[in-house]
Amino acid sequence: MSAPLLWIATPFIVGVLGLLLLRERLPALIGGGTAAILALIALIIPIDTAMLLGSLSLKISPSIQFFGRSFALNTADGPLLAIIYGLAALWFFGAEASGTTNRFVSLGLMIVALLTASIAVEPFLYAALLLEMAAMLVIPLVVSPHQKPGRGAVRFLIYQTIAMPVILFSGWMLAGVEASPGDIGTTTQAGTMLGLGFAFLLAIFPLYNWIPMLMEDASPYATGFLLWALPTFTIIFALGFLDRYAWLRTSSQLSSAIQFAGLFMVISGGVFASVQRHIGRILGYAAITEIGLIILIIGIRSSEIVNILFITLIPRGLELTVWALALSIIKRRAYSLRFGDVRGLARSYPVAVGALFLAHLSMTGFPLLAGFPPRLAVWQELAGQSLITSFWVFLGMLGLLVAAIRTLAVFVMVDEDKKWEWNESWVQMTMLGLGVIGLFILGMFPQALQPFIQNLSALFEHLGQ
Repeated sequence: MSAPLLWIATPFIVGVLGLLLLRERLPALIGGGTAAILALIALIIPIDTAMLLGSLSLKISPSIQFFGRSFALNTADGPLLAIIYGLAALWFFGAEASGTTNRFVSLGLMIVALLTASIAVEPFLYAALLLEMAAMLVIPLVVSPHQKPGRGAVRFLIYQTIAMPVILFSGWMLAGVEASPGDIGTTTQAGTMLGLGFAFLLAIFPLYNWIPMLMEDASPYATGFLLWALPTFTIIFALGFLDRYAWLRTSSQLSSAIQFAGLFMVISGGVFASVQRHIGRILGYAAITEIGLIILIIGIRSSEIVNILFITLIPRGLELTVWALALSIIKRRAYSLRFGDVRGLARSYPVAVGALFLAHLSMTGFPLLAGFPPRLAVWQELAGQSLITSFWVFLGMLGLLVAAIRTLAVFVMVDEDKKWEWNESWVQMTMLGLGVIGLFILGMFPQALQPFIQNLSALFEHLGQ
């Protein structure tokens, strides 16, 4: 058995079979179980290392050839695969509680498989093609059958499709830069094209307008999954570029441009979130703020950049899962997520509202919650470089906090004689409860992530040196 067959082909095939054969609750159990098993295997069994089980020798080979291209997952990829499939399992197990159909789990498995292929393919520029294929699978995920695609879905697909040829073209130009490193003109053009490609992929301002639109039009759970999966893999793809090309990671101009783009997203996302009157759009702008923070981290000149990135990415997956699940439960009752339609629902859906509020607070960096340790690490690094940048990041987080308080005020705005009810099912309460416990565990014991992230720096051997 080879690693690409195990972590790419297997979930893709399970996704296809689930789409064709399964109905009702089985997809959530099978999809979540498949992802959890793959995460466990990645955590326990090292790739390309022989293990003896009694008289049986077991070894997972690292690479495979497919249509003339090589797909390779090495020993250093093990913790990354465990994180990816562990978080994917959370999304799939929560699918039934969110009320999404079996298409979510089946398409989700196929999307995660394609995105995993994007970090395994060699030459690595072909990752742009795999990211585009995953983006195309997102459309049936966020658009219901017989429903006309909304503006958000159309813009998302257009932006992702524009990004693919731009990145492939920039990769062709980067080969010329390697051959003639002193050619300033080619270097500038390649850097500009590369930046433009990632601006479309990561929805950097002003290209993030599809996110709040999609949060209004589509299922909050499916859109939340999209906002977790694609940016996570795109960030890993971008780190590969920085690690591979010395002139990119040593360019002070590029570092400043990345920091400026990230900072602008943090500020604009926080400010826009604070004035929204639709709790789905608030999640969209919070996700934009989080992506901006991650981009800002990439621009920091620090040897700890890889560790800070991953201690940010892991809680982000949990926060989005809890938040999107709570939104889905509330939307099934309110039909619309505007403030006027969700007013007073805290007494009807106390668990969902409580989980939503805590996930929101976690994303603002509130103490004791999962988002606090990574933001503390970011502020520690930023404070050593620029207090002004730290202040603007604080302002963006303050905008998210204002949005959280406004949301809670709307939920509790109800007549005093209204009785408390528990309208969530036991599955929904269990999933939300486990998610909230996870937020507190990661907030109070961030060292629990150490076994996962301690060897991830080996994936990017030049970055941060």
